[in-house]
Amino acid sequence: MQATRQQILDHLRMAGEANVRDLAGHLGLTSTGVRQHLTVLAREGYIASRELRGKVGRPALAYSLTGPGETLYPKAYDRLAGALLTAAHETLDSSAFAALLGRAARPLAAPHLDALDGLGPAERVEGACSVLRDWDLIADWERDGDGAFLLHERTCPYLEVARQDPATCAVDVAFITELTGMHAELTCCQMRGDDVCTYRMLPAGRSPHEQQPPAAPAAH
Repeated sequence: MQATRQQILDHLRMAGEANVRDLAGHLGLTSTGVRQHLTVLAREGYIASRELRGKVGRPALAYSLTGPGETLYPKAYDRLAGALLTAAHETLDSSAFAALLGRAARPLAAPHLDALDGLGPAERVEGACSVLRDWDLIADWERDGDGAFLLHERTCPYLEVARQDPATCAVDVAFITELTGMHAELTCCQMRGDDVCTYRMLPAGRSPHEQQPPAAPAAH
């Protein structure tokens, strides 16, 4: 990030919002110079503006950070999630801990279930991939030889947390199960050294015991 634009973002984050005059005084720049930087930041999606009413003449604009602008600043979500998992390990027995991880997937999936309800198996798997893509993940799917679905998650949504505690993967398994409406089995996992996380699912009417053992990772 260019230094002056970073200063603008920092000021907006601390102040909440500011107009051109505020920013010009804070940075020691001309109003024209500030507007040039604001134009770039708005084009990149990091800031938004609103009109300030009640003044005669040209409406003044107040600028503030957008969601993408906020994401430029570090968050401690991974550390918090890791600490919560550690506390859960210390507090719960193994069965209760497993149940907790499964239940954690439900509120993650709930906002998407109405749109997925009533779809056929293939459409529902594609819908699950669309949800993952909306999270800026890389996901795709295919059918294997015995009619099962293979959903490939090529980027991990919880990578740093999973590095602290691989049990995190159970949340994603339960999440894919909720989204697809099919029992998901994690057959490849980046935490085990694979290049991709692959979930294998059978359509309704096929019992989980019909699933074949996970294939060995391909040699590289």
